[in-house]
Amino acid sequence: MVGVSTLHPPHHRPAPGSAEVEPRTTRGPSFRPVVDLDSGAVVAVEVVTRVPEGLGRPDGSGRGAVLTAEWLASLVRNGIGSEYLLPLILPLPSAVLVDGGNLPALVESALRRAGRRPRDVTLMLTPDLVDLPRTAVLAGVAGLRALGFRCGFGTAMARPDLVVEATPFLARLDPALVSGIDGDQRHGGIVEGLARIGRSSGVYALAAGVSRSEEIVRLRQCGVRLGSGAFFAEPDWRPGEKVTPVPEPAATALDDTDAGPRVTEFMVPPLDFDSESTGEHVLEAFTADTALNSVVLIDHRDRPTGVIDRTRFLLSVTGRYGHALHAKRPALRLAESPRTVPAWLSAISALRVAGQDRERVYDDLIVTNPYGQCMGVVHVSDLIQSLSRH
Repeated sequence: MVGVSTLHPPHHRPAPGSAEVEPRTTRGPSFRPVVDLDSGAVVAVEVVTRVPEGLGRPDGSGRGAVLTAEWLASLVRNGIGSEYLLPLILPLPSAVLVDGGNLPALVESALRRAGRRPRDVTLMLTPDLVDLPRTAVLAGVAGLRALGFRCGFGTAMARPDLVVEATPFLARLDPALVSGIDGDQRHGGIVEGLARIGRSSGVYALAAGVSRSEEIVRLRQCGVRLGSGAFFAEPDWRPGEKVTPVPEPAATALDDTDAGPRVTEFMVPPLDFDSESTGEHVLEAFTADTALNSVVLIDHRDRPTGVIDRTRFLLSVTGRYGHALHAKRPALRLAESPRTVPAWLSAISALRVAGQDRERVYDDLIVTNPYGQCMGVVHVSDLIQSLSRH
């Protein structure tokens, strides 16, 4: 789910031939695929459109919030609809954060009527967020997050301390930084630094305006895992259509032993609970499914915060006084740190990860997407059995 952007206003319009080109028509929104730069999979749909006149200049009456909520819902209803299940990135005029009114509740209600849940939507604040008071940005992001929305910063020009404190889900790297990054050491250093700041704070960088395969290779080296731009699709691309494949990793970057199936071929659906679930909820899950190895606890961004192993949990809960001690308390108290592997990893490499902790060799591995969100679990025993046959 990283950078639905709005087109720049006329006085900032990209030059002809640049990576960010204007859609072929202004009668409605256009769509760009947001792509995992490692696997080439489309992980979200970026909605690109101009902000209607007036929405970017709220008057403090709260009407701007009402109009913005209805506009966002119309983008979903009239543009992409609800039949496509990929996460959406929608543009949000930053100035509306200071307009008053209950913006988060209005947006939630409007998008739910349009068939979209908050957890499936990232609201990308327009670049003018850098001109707003710091407190307004922090309060606005916190209010939207409280209702389940993910927020993004539509520019890399935001101050690093604001990014760290606000912890948006996405931070959009401007096309000017991405263009020609493979031959510009200065831009490469800036992007690498921004990606490092993001990783340390749980913020995912989205490279906008990717136009060449060489840029993808350099972005990978900088630690950027998400991208959008002309390289992947034509301006009239629609959700569900194919995108241009990403270049294969250089042969020198791969170990010969990393060949073979990906870990996702062994993945099974996870049973996940939010981090506030009690021990009683987890006990009911294990009781109802005797084949269940583990339960994954996730945060509001669907990222794993802990994993509960069946055997160790039942030993704790069913022992003397165990039910009284743990049933009504957060299950997170009995969880262990999740052992995560990215979806692009090979099965043999995942097995190496499992072997790094001798006390938990056979614990389930958690497969994550580029956002760090839980996709599924892998039983280590399945990896061993399959790979031993080869």
